[in-house]
Order: sequence, then C-alpha cells, then structure tokens
Amino acid sequence: MNAVYTADRAGERLDVFLVRQAEALSRSYVQRLIEAGEVTVNGSPRKANCKLRGGERITCRIPPAEEVEIRAEDIPLDILYEDADIIVINKQRGMVVHPAAGVTSGTLVNALLCHCRDLSGINGEIRPGIVHRLDKDTSGVMIAAKNDAAHHDLAAQIREKRARREYRAVVHGSIAERAGVITGDIGRHPTDRKKMAIVRLGGKPATTHFEVLERFGAYTYVACRLETGRTHQIRVHMTSIGHPLVGDAKYTAKKHPFAITGQALHSLTLTLAHPRTGEEMAFTAPFPADMEEILRTLRSGR
Repeated sequence: MNAVYTADRAGERLDVFLVRQAEALSRSYVQRLIEAGEVTVNGSPRKANCKLRGGERITCRIPPAEEVEIRAEDIPLDILYEDADIIVINKQRGMVVHPAAGVTSGTLVNALLCHCRDLSGINGEIRPGIVHRLDKDTSGVMIAAKNDAAHHDLAAQIREKRARREYRAVVHGSIAERAGVITGDIGRHPTDRKKMAIVRLGGKPATTHFEVLERFGAYTYVACRLETGRTHQIRVHMTSIGHPLVGDAKYTAKKHPFAITGQALHSLTLTLAHPRTGEEMAFTAPFPADMEEILRTLRSGR
C-alpha cells in the first residue's frame, strides 16, 4: 500500500513528518521503512534525518505484513463489539497492550492473535492491529483493526479528531475550575527516558479538555476528553497543573489510602465512524471495580 503526502513544514525531519501524518505508524517503524528504501522524497530515497523544505512529494510504501511471530495465547478478553473489520475491547488494568523489551507474553496482542484470524499488519510484527494504545495500568475501551484498510481509516479519524475519546480519572487535590483546557507539547522527559513531559522542543502538540464531576476535598473526580493521543498525555497534563492521578507512581510521590494498583484512569467511551460503513458507533467500557470502590469511599466521607 502506498501513501502520498506533501511536506507542509520547512525544516522538519522526514521521519518526524511521516509520524505526524500517519499516527498509526510508530517512529521506529517509519525509520525502518526509510532505511529499507520504502520512502522517497520527490522520487528519491532520503535518510530519516533529512530536513524538508516544504512542498516535496513524499511517498511511503507500506509492505505487506510479515508473518507474525508473536505467540498466540488463550487469554480471556472482555469484547465489547466485533465484526470483520474491527474488534473493541475493554482492556483490564495491568495488561500490556503489545510485546516490548522484557515483555513477550500476556499482552493484549497475544490474546488478540489467539482470538482473531486476521489483524492489520501496518505496525509490524509485534503490534498487529493496534491503532491506538492504553498504558498498562489504564483500563477501558480500545479498538483494534482486522485489516489494513480499517487501520488506515481509524488512524485518520484519530489524527483528524473525528474520533472522540473520553476518560474518567481521580486526581489529587481540589480543582478550583469547573472545566479547563490543558495544552503543551509532549515528548520524552529530558533526564528520565521512561517518563514523558511537557517540552519546549521536539515534542508533539497535545490538548486535553477536563471537566470536574465531583470534588472531595483532597481529591477530585474528573472527565477528560482528548484532542490528541500522546503517550501518557492525561497523566502528564494533569500533573502539569498540580493534580496528578491517584496511584500514578511514575508522576507523583503523593500517597493515597485506596486499593488500586496503577493510576486511577479509565477509558470510558470511544465514538467513531465504522471504517467500512461510515456508521457512527459509540462504545462504553464498564467502570472498573477498583475505581468504583474509590468513589464509594470518597462519597461516604470515610
């Protein structure tokens, strides 16, 4: 499959441009495509760090998916919806989405490979079907694509902000505003590469809308709606305004009395157009028991 783009920013690296245009593709995968000669600029191959001048015609050939070597595992899935093009999952807290360094089994991808006959191959061998991700300790609704056409369409909906994603979170502190918008480019933390941060250079634009649902003195229950889907976006943005998520040990040292492992963050709803029919579809993931218990405790005043 060939994708053709026109460079729109002078001075931008070729690999950065392609990741921005095709968010379904990871930067490492884009760089592999460039190294393999699958990307041309005005008909000629270039290096990943090639600086664009603006106006160039960039062609990216995505080769057919290689045989997936990750082992299928019979892991139970909470399936919200499934057809020939997509599968919608309520991901449990603690489940890693795809294999990575040090994690080769027990992931959502391992489970999907057992359940589905086909998955899209756009993101390569270790991330078949994965259009967007949730952090290991974030629960809730997410979608996977069963073929490349569906993958491209879903990724475009997310990139063009036609897909809508809403989360629920419990954060530290009492947020004074009823609602607000948090902006700030997100990139790798300058000193801790396992964390993300709001950065001045090299980050990707990110926007999070939040609305206060309930206040409990030392804690606030909020709804968050994403315009963009950057790594750790809600966690980084809420921390940036002084209200880190309960249980988020990576971004806060604040203690809490609740029985939850990982951050109190749940992907509640996903609304999008079906990639084949265009029909608008909305999916809701049931609230997890650990966050229900937090809210019961806070509402009871205990």
